[in-house]
Amino acid sequence: MALIIDKDEIIGTLKRELQEITNMQEFQNLKSKYLGKKGLIKSLMNNLKDIDDVELKKEYGKSVNELKEELGTIFDEKLSELEEKEREEKEKKNWVDITIPGARRKVGKENLITKTRKEIEEIFIGMGFSVAEGPEIENSWYNFDALNTPEWHPAREMQDTFYLSLDKEKLLRTHTSPVQVRTMLKSKPPLAIISPGRVYRKDELDATHSPVFHQVEGLYVDRNVSVSHLKMYLEVFAQKFFGNKVSILLRPSYFPFTEPSFEVDISCIFCGGKGCNVCKNTGWIEILGAGLVHPNVFRSVNYDPKVWQGFAFGMGIERVAMLKYNIPDIREFYKNDARFIESL
Repeated sequence: MALIIDKDEIIGTLKRELQEITNMQEFQNLKSKYLGKKGLIKSLMNNLKDIDDVELKKEYGKSVNELKEELGTIFDEKLSELEEKEREEKEKKNWVDITIPGARRKVGKENLITKTRKEIEEIFIGMGFSVAEGPEIENSWYNFDALNTPEWHPAREMQDTFYLSLDKEKLLRTHTSPVQVRTMLKSKPPLAIISPGRVYRKDELDATHSPVFHQVEGLYVDRNVSVSHLKMYLEVFAQKFFGNKVSILLRPSYFPFTEPSFEVDISCIFCGGKGCNVCKNTGWIEILGAGLVHPNVFRSVNYDPKVWQGFAFGMGIERVAMLKYNIPDIREFYKNDARFIESL
């Protein structure tokens, strides 16, 4: 039996074989060939049982262990080399040449409701109004009672909303008028504010109605305020928003929190007041409700109605946006369809 181990030949053969290795699977197969359970080192160790001489057995075992260590070192070096190669290939796949002009990213577009709200705010701020906001979850006193709409009032049913408590004390506001009440309770007149925001009513969703929509309401309080002041401010707004050729018309109406009350129309922006399908051949299109603040509202906030007068108005943001941008269906605002936004 040959007991001489030619380490140089074994190592040389291994190195030549390693040069042909290109991936981890081939590496593991070759490593098993030399260091595995049925590999070369294991077979060399098995020869120990056939050696009777103790010194010779010891010398032979030492040579095999030294060979095993050298082979292990060679395999470790090759493993590091393969791992580095894999890392470089992975980096190449993710590599980006920062000197190449990048692809253009699509820039988002402002929602039309937000755009319209900002436009309305800018117009009224230019006329001396400030912007006031309040909570969407309201107390029934702010939403109804302080606005001359007690629980027994028929108009309260017209604005029935989503109640959040069994006693009907907490609710989602039906308009932004509660913001006016809150502002008057903490501020002394004179004052001029607009109160934009989201409101809720139990309306069926269709082309012109939604249970959730947006309003902008306005309040002006001072001494000797009359309907002429109301008309002047609304006419300036209409002309700045819809165009200089627009005129307005005040038609008598009813709201519990104003007296007298009006439905406010603008001359049809589609036919110039001549009559068309949009204005139903009347030449006028309704855009908002308004009126002089009811004395009972002033009494609710401790304003003396004999000293102070005021006017209030409210409009749906979606309503005026639909008219200005000729949008036939209010549901388009809430679909979040990029094509709709980009088409405007």
